[in-house]
Amino acid sequence: MDNHLQILESQRNNRYRLKPQEVAAIQKMRETETRNVLVIGDLHEPFCLDGYLDWCLEQYETFNCTSVVFIGDVIDNHYSSYHEASADGLGGLDELELAIKKISKWYQAFDDVGTKVIIGNHDRIIMRKAQTSSIPSKWIKSYKEVLQTPNWDFVERFEQDNVQYIHGEGGTARTKCRADMMNTVQGHLHTQCYTEHYVGKKFRVYGTQVGCGINHKSYAMAYAKYGKRPAVGCAVVLNNGQLPINLLMPL
Repeated sequence: MDNHLQILESQRNNRYRLKPQEVAAIQKMRETETRNVLVIGDLHEPFCLDGYLDWCLEQYETFNCTSVVFIGDVIDNHYSSYHEASADGLGGLDELELAIKKISKWYQAFDDVGTKVIIGNHDRIIMRKAQTSSIPSKWIKSYKEVLQTPNWDFVERFEQDNVQYIHGEGGTARTKCRADMMNTVQGHLHTQCYTEHYVGKKFRVYGTQVGCGINHKSYAMAYAKYGKRPAVGCAVVLNNGQLPINLLMPL
């Protein structure tokens, strides 16, 4: 069996049923130095929207992505929020176990060593409360231990190809890219999904807001039920950081 047939055989369960020449083209692209990044929006598990994972997988294949960045808030930690938690919601252990179960599906889909997970404000709630209680960090398990994602790399910030990937608590992508004079991709703001380019005599930068994957009808998102609806989407950063594209999920 030649290489093309072997590739097709491995794609037997792939819903797209790629043609041999399409498979060969994708393989050739992935063997080059071109880096295409899929940027996944805030998940807030276990309150992520049904279908968001499958849709993100489709974008990964469609745009020939070579790596993945989760832009932060992969877990919600609603039960331990600094804001009022729902009295009718899940208890702490039940919510955490459900979140781990749902995150395991993301891990099965994107378990490559080095997959970057930006640490968001919801992710660090437990760490912050431990600090408030003067609990030394040595007592606290790492994110990858708790969430059972050993190959994921949890970081505050990731930089590649002159693009910085951050969660975005400090403001919008349009302000951050100009403040740092650096291409910036961020999440955090659930209702925003855009890319803006800024050009001067000696600079050219862009700011990209990724969107999110939350289920705004869940009780954990009740605080925003009278505001704007979330921009459910992701982004891809193609050609070694040169081409950012926003993608909105059909609803």
